[in-house]
Amino acid sequence: MRALDAHLHLWNPEVLTYGWLAGALDSTFAEAELERERLSGAQEQAAVFVQADPIEEQAVDEVRWVESVAQATGVVGIVAGARLDRGAATEAQLDALSRHELVVGVRHLLQGEPDGFARSEDFLDGARLVAGRGWTFDACVRAHQIPDVTALAAAVPGLSIVLDHLGKPAVGTEGAPLAPTADWLRDLAHLAQHPQVRCKLSGLPAEAGGVFSAEQFTPFLDAAADAFGEDRLMWGSDWPVSSIDVAEPDGRYLQGARDDWFRTVSDWAEARGLDTGKIFWSNAATFYGIR
Repeated sequence: MRALDAHLHLWNPEVLTYGWLAGALDSTFAEAELERERLSGAQEQAAVFVQADPIEEQAVDEVRWVESVAQATGVVGIVAGARLDRGAATEAQLDALSRHELVVGVRHLLQGEPDGFARSEDFLDGARLVAGRGWTFDACVRAHQIPDVTALAAAVPGLSIVLDHLGKPAVGTEGAPLAPTADWLRDLAHLAQHPQVRCKLSGLPAEAGGVFSAEQFTPFLDAAADAFGEDRLMWGSDWPVSSIDVAEPDGRYLQGARDDWFRTVSDWAEARGLDTGKIFWSNAATFYGIR
């Protein structure tokens, strides 16, 4: 099997400044650490780097640093950080990012923005600029914000969007799993009605606190497959965020958790009769324009 990880993070606090790092995540996760987390059973491995949210003024610096480790980490595309609500400043930032060949899309983190932010005219203007460049947009939202992504897809139909982490539904814990809510199921189905939208099978381990059972996630993976179909799903590890056991006071890094998630999704896809070649490689390659 080939594996194109559609959602990989890398960072180095000695190079860039990250205001949000804490506990076990407040360390370097780059080429040496990733080498120890290679996927078993994947003969060919590559990844799309997704911005790791350094301070705003370092968005382009982050791209430069990832370029410097891209060959060692197998990164073949970069989803860069960008504020899309800044008018002329947004256009200037996108111009700066366009000088970097590996940049294939952008992410403005929406999960921390007020509800309705993605519907604002300032943001929509920035989204249209992204669409005009032929770039993609990673939508990272909380479950209750999925309707905002649906509104974005309707307002900017030329923008290729991927929903990160299935919209971060509440999944409970390994010992106390939760079933998908009716609201999440409804909102996911509405979003999937827009053909330019994809969904990442990523991030659920983090929503479960890092420790999970495969059975816990089956209803959520099934719902994503029912809504989007095998042609619009892509696997992502969300490494290292999804490799932290938050039950510990300062978190605990879980060696091998990336591979556990890889096998969880591949086993589920095979059992359901889905095309693993699409989910683990070609869908992400096509979406991000990677050859």
